[in-house]
Amino acid sequence: MQYMLLVYWNEAEHKNAKKEQKAETFAAYAAYTETLKKAGAYVAGSGLQDSSMATVVRAPEGKTTVLNGPYIESKEQLGGYYIIEADDLDSAVAWAARCPGSRQDTVEVRPLMVY
Repeated sequence: MQYMLLVYWNEAEHKNAKKEQKAETFAAYAAYTETLKKAGAYVAGSGLQDSSMATVVRAPEGKTTVLNGPYIESKEQLGGYYIIEADDLDSAVAWAARCPGSRQDTVEVRPLMVY
């Protein structure tokens, strides 16, 4: 089964981090990604641009409205994601717990819909 690991973090904290901290974070995610790949669990993943780069589209009653981000004021923003293969939710949670984002930020685990 496929699961999406949604990594939420505080953009302001990450923007204000020192160069060494940013390098450590990048290295931790690169190592985690490589571990997922070696285990055959990696399907896809990517970091996301800041929420200020987001565009929200709504089309109620066929009338398109476009809003430029950030759309929601919150402590944490969606910073990236992984799509993984896992046998069950417990396995997906175990992978999420190994994600660098779970150490100080938040990783949400969601099963993908099967059509």
